[in-house]
Amino acid sequence: MQEEQQPEAAADPMSSCDAPEDGPKETSSVSQNISDADAFKILLEMKMKKRQKKPTLPSTVTELDTEDGSKVYVVGTAHFSDSSKKDVVKTIQEVQPDVVVVELCQYRVSMLKMDEKTLLKEAKEINLEKLQQAIKQASKVPFCKFHLGDRPIPVTFKRAIAALSFWQKVKLAWGLCFLSDPISKDDVEKCKQKDLLEQMMAEMIGEFPDLHRTIVSERDIYLTYMLKQAAKQIELPRASETEPRKYIPAVVVGVVGMGHVPGIEKNWNSDLNIQEIMSVPPPSASSKIFKFVIKATVFGLMGYGCYRIGQRTVQFILSMPAAQSYLQKLTEIRSQH
Repeated sequence: MQEEQQPEAAADPMSSCDAPEDGPKETSSVSQNISDADAFKILLEMKMKKRQKKPTLPSTVTELDTEDGSKVYVVGTAHFSDSSKKDVVKTIQEVQPDVVVVELCQYRVSMLKMDEKTLLKEAKEINLEKLQQAIKQASKVPFCKFHLGDRPIPVTFKRAIAALSFWQKVKLAWGLCFLSDPISKDDVEKCKQKDLLEQMMAEMIGEFPDLHRTIVSERDIYLTYMLKQAAKQIELPRASETEPRKYIPAVVVGVVGMGHVPGIEKNWNSDLNIQEIMSVPPPSASSKIFKFVIKATVFGLMGYGCYRIGQRTVQFILSMPAAQSYLQKLTEIRSQH
């Protein structure tokens, strides 16, 4: 299908609509003599030559196939991991994808536009370098599109809160308050090991099954659905309306957290419907009671605080010599009458 080529060739920068750097004068001289369809085919052939027939991929990459022959390479990454960034770059260079899908939603994509100082200032524990690297690398591949593949954060957050009972919310809040163990680089790299990660997920399922379902399992379904949508066959441009439509299989690279890879594999051959997991359920009776208790507690504490402050203020004023003298005069006036 494609000729095998050295990996270094895939690293040459090339925009999705520019001609190759070699021989720009020759290309410009004949550009008016070829149709858009022919130009597309020429650039596509160049891209296919750079695409490795048997790519050498990192161990963190999972290869999936669709029914129509498209291929999806899911790169499992770990936050704060330098090797994850290298895995993303190498995979994109090797397979020369048509689409790159990342585990981001529209609400989080603005963080990619921050400079390093602003990003560290706003959220010291967030690292999006591997996603930035995916965008930069994808821009070097001709006709490569970039898709956001994660469910919007507000939907995930509201569904997660709605899924927890009153006592689960209290338990989770208590646990988060006392979660202060530092995370080392070795811990981060260990998270790329599937066995260890599955063990951590099992512990989370046992502790908060509903939370795991909304934050992990439902997003596994959403990410799988978005990867499948991105892997639909590509229609080639036609020279005329009478020419029959032609399609070719797509190649997709998905950049997701390592914790989502097992779920994506599990859901890959299933018929997925994301309508249900995109809806936000109405607040339950326990949620309403919880909100009422919180508001009542806050206003109660504020009222009690005002009462205590007022009481102490009055006692302080009455203890002053001037106030005592004034009260004594009032008492004498009343006794005379």
